[in-house]
Amino acid sequence: MSTPFNFRPELRAPGASEAAGATFRPAALLAELPEGTLLRVTFGDLDILLAHTDRGIVAIDDRCPHMSAPLSIGRLDGCVVDCPLHDGRFDLATGEAVQMPNTGGLDADGAYHPVWTPAGKEPKPDVPGRKADARRLTRVKRLRYYPVRISGSTIEVAVPS
Repeated sequence: MSTPFNFRPELRAPGASEAAGATFRPAALLAELPEGTLLRVTFGDLDILLAHTDRGIVAIDDRCPHMSAPLSIGRLDGCVVDCPLHDGRFDLATGEAVQMPNTGGLDADGAYHPVWTPAGKEPKPDVPGRKADARRLTRVKRLRYYPVRISGSTIEVAVPS
């Protein structure tokens, strides 16, 4: 059976540590999350994505770090989840974008990526205007993680109270 894996501590979701008053709460049964699947769980107004990757179980906000689409309706390939809205792909093991969304924009480090164009085609024009300005200023953030533990047959997630 897979177990939760460690992630970079600086990517921990704000308020989601035991020291900050978060408590582990039951999120799902292990049987509800077979390897290779995604599951949305909700605590009040907080939507969490549980992903059972090939490296273990991880919990993040169920929002694409680009434009907040629910990743729970995306696809999981190993440790990489894709967004159903703009085809961004994000590595759940590192928190990094492995494929920028096709709308372009800023990556987490601030580098600009143009609107995606298929190989062999002329680059799509970035027509000046408010939409182009918005694309140039939209930053893809790194994923934020919630601590996960397995207690018996239950997946528990530490969420702020």
